[in-house]
Amino acid sequence: MQTADIQSRWLNFFGDRGHTVVPSASLVSDDPTLLFTVAGMVPFVPYLTGLVPAPYPRATSVQKCIRTLDIEEVGKTPRHGTFFQMNGNFSFGDYFKEQAISYAWELLTSSEADGGFGLQEKDLWVTVYKDDDEAIRLWKQVAGLPDERIQRLDMDTNYWSTGQPGPAGPCSEIFFDRGPAYGADGGPATDDDRYVEIWNLVFMQYLRGEGSGKNFEILGELPKKNIDTGMGMERLAFLTQGVENMYEIDQVRPVLDRASEISGRRYGANHDDDVRMRVIADHVRSSLMLMSDGVRPSNEGRGYILRRLMRRAIRAMRLLGVDAPSFSELFPASRDAMKAAYPEVGTEFDRISRLALGEEETFLRTLASGTSILDLAVATTQKTGSTQLAGDTAFQLHDTFGFPIDLTLEMAEEAGLSVDRDAFDTLMSEQRAMAKADAKAKKTALADLSVYGDFRALGETVFTGYELLKTDSTILGLIVDGASVDRAVVGDIAEVILAETALYPESGGQEADAGSIVGKGFDLEVLDVQRPIKGLVSHRVQVRSGEVGVGDAATSVVDPVWRHAAAQAHSATHLIHAALRQTLGSDAHQAGSYNKAGYMRLDFNWNQPLSPATRSEIENIANNAILENLEVTTRILPLAEAKSLGAMALFGEKYGDTVRVVEIGGPWSLELCAGTHVSRSAEVGLINLVGESSIGSTSRRIESLVGFDAFKDLATERSIVSQLTSSLKTPREQLPERISDLVTNLKAAEKRIAQYEAAELAARVPALVSRVSHVGAVRLISENVGTVKTTDELRSLATTVRERLGSEAAVVALAADVSGKPAVIVATNDEARKSGVRAGALAKLASGILGGGGGGKDDLAQGGGSDLTAIDTALQAISANVAG
Repeated sequence: MQTADIQSRWLNFFGDRGHTVVPSASLVSDDPTLLFTVAGMVPFVPYLTGLVPAPYPRATSVQKCIRTLDIEEVGKTPRHGTFFQMNGNFSFGDYFKEQAISYAWELLTSSEADGGFGLQEKDLWVTVYKDDDEAIRLWKQVAGLPDERIQRLDMDTNYWSTGQPGPAGPCSEIFFDRGPAYGADGGPATDDDRYVEIWNLVFMQYLRGEGSGKNFEILGELPKKNIDTGMGMERLAFLTQGVENMYEIDQVRPVLDRASEISGRRYGANHDDDVRMRVIADHVRSSLMLMSDGVRPSNEGRGYILRRLMRRAIRAMRLLGVDAPSFSELFPASRDAMKAAYPEVGTEFDRISRLALGEEETFLRTLASGTSILDLAVATTQKTGSTQLAGDTAFQLHDTFGFPIDLTLEMAEEAGLSVDRDAFDTLMSEQRAMAKADAKAKKTALADLSVYGDFRALGETVFTGYELLKTDSTILGLIVDGASVDRAVVGDIAEVILAETALYPESGGQEADAGSIVGKGFDLEVLDVQRPIKGLVSHRVQVRSGEVGVGDAATSVVDPVWRHAAAQAHSATHLIHAALRQTLGSDAHQAGSYNKAGYMRLDFNWNQPLSPATRSEIENIANNAILENLEVTTRILPLAEAKSLGAMALFGEKYGDTVRVVEIGGPWSLELCAGTHVSRSAEVGLINLVGESSIGSTSRRIESLVGFDAFKDLATERSIVSQLTSSLKTPREQLPERISDLVTNLKAAEKRIAQYEAAELAARVPALVSRVSHVGAVRLISENVGTVKTTDELRSLATTVRERLGSEAAVVALAADVSGKPAVIVATNDEARKSGVRAGALAKLASGILGGGGGGKDDLAQGGGSDLTAIDTALQAISANVAG
């Protein structure tokens, strides 16, 4: 049974039984506590917990998920994958335990001809929470399961809660027995690979109180009981397709086979090679899916996870003997396997491919440079006589240079060294402690947002700001320090929940409106406006005067100057985007933006700097569009219709069934956007492109000033040019040539001055050499040379004097005033070092007396401090130390 068939059977089964079929949400989760959608239930958590009213009584989905906590297990077990699909059916206060069990058993055991999965009843086991006698009774009643195939397990595996006070309940898991060839008898309780968990049923029926771990109180039953289930698509696929593991199913195997062909290694011939091919197949698919949802490789957050997956795949290819680039063949194989289920991987593949190939090229260079760094570390370790490479060295290679630890282990072993894994693992554990949110999706998702639930239950916040700058409303709630309160007084910082608001909440790259909320007897300054949960707007305010309470009439007032300038900047962003694509082509697609009053920036996919001519062309096109005074219109359309018109969506953004389309000049600029805009392009005023830079190997950033801020910046430049023309007595158009001539003359003068200063220093050498003294067998020059311009000059003087003293044991210690602070340079020759004199130790000694620090190598070292009056004392200490 192909994976696409499993998906259609699932959705058809539950759709026919009254469930709303909900499309997969993005891998980029809306939940602020999560990097990714890590479980099928994550998009439904607000409904399951009651934070947001459910828009339907029952739902079903096939949800894309990413989970990387067990990344080291990928390829080693039959079921661990970083990307997976979770088939779910959900009930929000509708059906409960008996119906959920009945649906699961019917779908699993019905014949394929009848739309089921055709599993044999004899192969299925279930686990239940140890005290859930009701579930045991139902499994016997519905499925006719005997006692020996129903196992009671403890809270750590068969109980769900958020980890906070709120909904909780027991779980029941369904397992498939692969047979005695795969492990020992004993059922799922043996925790053996023989028994594969395929479906988890969560019965959300209780309200839990405070506590942690297993220690919390059940306060009673929920008034509305929910069902949350999840079936692993890949797990069922490898069981029904008759293959050994998830890496061999129809959506994954093509990449594995392509890696085998490229490397010339046969799958199934060598265990280590098999694991590497599975890692490649899994990670390439995961990377493809992440990039199709707008994630780009980077050094932080989601981009770091993507980069790690891609680099592990490159590393695995290297271990298969492939040093050349291979993504150009691996990614198309994954695209072809996935596009039937997810068409976007096909339509967006050009963009995805550019990102993948650019990342591969960058990492292959990293491998080359990392190898050089590792070679140096190995040589240093061997020189000290140690047989173990330091753990912090291995961690630095991994963390700073992206050099995989297994590559470090392999190369160190080739050089006869081990790696201090304990130290490395400790450092890695400290780093991982900050990234465990993925593993606790069900325990943490939205738990800290529960304070908004009661307000959201009253309905969505109505945003009137597209048409109005002032709206009368009612205060539905006040929140201070995370808790709901009845009143707020002067000086308080609070969150205000209104039924309606004209104030724009930060979203779509646009900063929140400035403004105020006023009413009878109070005035609130708006500090920020956000959407903490879907459909609810929260205003962060400071009470400037009076006292405000829940239920009070209130008016939201937008600062009109701020709003107009913000609208100018947002419309300018669309103009720059259109100009960018007109200049560079459709490949230059927006990848993020930020705009506020007077300023905008736009990130876009591109892998090389823009020339000055290209920057000017983009700026000219955008400003010409302003001059043309193009009409700006907005329409609310179904998403499919908007896309059919050519409206561009920002990768990674979430869109509902209906979207707002912003048009500037009709088809000239057509984008999905919820931001505020001017009514005609001339209102933007002026765009002044002030910056263009790299933000990654495949991404660039344009920054512009907009409107009056753009004019002020140009006026400042005009003033500077005017001053230059006056000072240099040169017409404006001749300034570049005149300044170039001045710079050339200045460099020539600086070169002559440097020659004079070098000659002056050289002239001081004979006098210094003549003042040499003998301290035992060592000849010593210890002098305060007065004032010099730089430490480099002092160092040059010291080394020149050392050379003039010949091959007999000699030490030169020179001190000087450098820019008002003392500096000391100590130089020794070979014979002095054989006598035990070390320049680094002498410099450190002198620096301590000077009130600073210093040190260096045995032959040459420097130091300094803050006390010029201590120079002579420091030199005397050097002389005494040499004598000793």
